Amino acid sequence: MQSVKDMVVMITGASSGFGAETAKLLGAKGAKLVLGARREDRLKALCDEIGENAVYSVCDITKKEDALALAGRGLDSFGKINALVNNAGIAPNAALSKGTVEDWDQMIDVNIKGVLYAIHAVLHHMMERGSGTIVNISSVAALRVLPSAAVYSATKSAIRAISDGLRMETGGKIRVSCVYPGAFATEILDTITDPDVAAWLKKTGFNKIAGDPRQVAEAIVSVLEQNPELSLSDVVIRPTAQAF
Repeated sequence: MQSVKDMVVMITGASSGFGAETAKLLGAKGAKLVLGARREDRLKALCDEIGENAVYSVCDITKKEDALALAGRGLDSFGKINALVNNAGIAPNAALSKGTVEDWDQMIDVNIKGVLYAIHAVLHHMMERGSGTIVNISSVAALRVLPSAAVYSATKSAIRAISDGLRMETGGKIRVSCVYPGAFATEILDTITDPDVAAWLKKTGFNKIAGDPRQVAEAIVSVLEQNPELSLSDVVIRPTAQAF
């Protein structure tokens, strides 16, 4: 195991959920944080809580320029970026027959393009340094498609493919992990706008079994703490009560 003390970690979607909890855990262990999200008030409050080792940049991850600016904030503040946690994601799920094309576009922009833009923002730097860790947050929806989640599952499956390709392409210099969370109580549920999907989730008891997002954050931190010679390529984490 390696210490994350003084490790510089860039986190997207850091204003809530897995991103915020990961930042808090890493901050408590002495890591330096570069936090990006759209809500500046949340980012500022999180940085104030963590202290001088945390900086932020308001970031709409669907914009390549924002991703580059976030990485630039980290390089200007700390001189390097050791790790990226690609966490930003949305899930406005609905049956394909409802034709929610704008939601499809948004999921593709955030869940796929956003992941690629963040990777692009740090990859050249990491390759030049000859080391780095990239943790991409996918979902168990990449492993099993559920009704009304076809597009979401497709975007999360894309993250799986991107992770595998990046791991092979970087020739052992960069550790790439893909984390597949199950049912956890994050704000991603608030991005579901279709009342039929919300009712179905309630019927399945999703909210009752949803775990604490801090548990996923602990898994992410564990990935970062692994011996540099080891890479946890795939990490599936879900509540024991979750059947799917």
